[in-house]
Amino acid sequence: MNFRKYMHVERLNTTAVNGINDGMCYIFPKIDGTNSSVWVENGVIKAGSRNRELSLENDNAGFYAWVLNQKGFVNFFNEFPYIILYGEWLVPHTLKTYNEGAWKNFYCFDVYFSGCEKYLMYETYTEMLEKHTIEYIPAICKIKNPSDEKLYELLEKNTFLIKDGSGTGEGIVIKNYNFRNRFGNTVWAKIVKNEFKSHHSKTMGIPEIKESQNIEQKIINKFLTENLIRKEFEKIALNGFESKNIPEVLNRCYYVLLTEEIYEITKYFKNPVIDFKLLMKLSINKCKEVLNI
Repeated sequence: MNFRKYMHVERLNTTAVNGINDGMCYIFPKIDGTNSSVWVENGVIKAGSRNRELSLENDNAGFYAWVLNQKGFVNFFNEFPYIILYGEWLVPHTLKTYNEGAWKNFYCFDVYFSGCEKYLMYETYTEMLEKHTIEYIPAICKIKNPSDEKLYELLEKNTFLIKDGSGTGEGIVIKNYNFRNRFGNTVWAKIVKNEFKSHHSKTMGIPEIKESQNIEQKIINKFLTENLIRKEFEKIALNGFESKNIPEVLNRCYYVLLTEEIYEITKYFKNPVIDFKLLMKLSINKCKEVLNI
């Protein structure tokens, strides 16, 4: 098998996951690490980050070197050679309240069977992983037809790996294994705690977007969240951050805004006419403000 990029997990109530609440849903903690994968190719264990295959020279904060020293992966792939493991390599990003012993470890959150091109159900893959002592993110609960309000309540149940008395984790992921969206794709939903607070800004006393603002500013306010900016910054800053990295993080945030959010932007604002030169300028300004650079 070759490198296979993991799906983009969509925000709850966006077009790509409309209807995911209908049916049996599994609710998982969302942890603030770096997206990683492990598989075997021609008898050699491989590893990937979100967008690329890793090498020992460019191994995503030590992840590939760590993988090659884990006997559990060797035994697992000897038994299951057509499987891809997806998970979080827990290294410091925005959230710093994890238990000290939790860092520099891989926590599997999905198992993909390439033989039939599908994600395995939770009950199936946990049995496989436990047999080979590979750690995974446990489900918070299993719930049928959850309302949005119930899902928001479950944000407070994410204390996985968090130090006692340090609040809750980054958010939750909602999986419905029988769900296919309007495009026929398997896709999961998420609620990120910081974005949820932003969504409820009116009740928190934070000023709303004024009608007088232009469409580009409204897009930035709505979709270029502080959480998105800080997450992209932390990815680039894994091996240290210098002034020469500033253009990279500014461009990266704008790139993610367009590639991951443009469909929702056009749906939310009803196919607006956008001045992309102005949008980029506003994106850069917000990034500089959030990161104080």
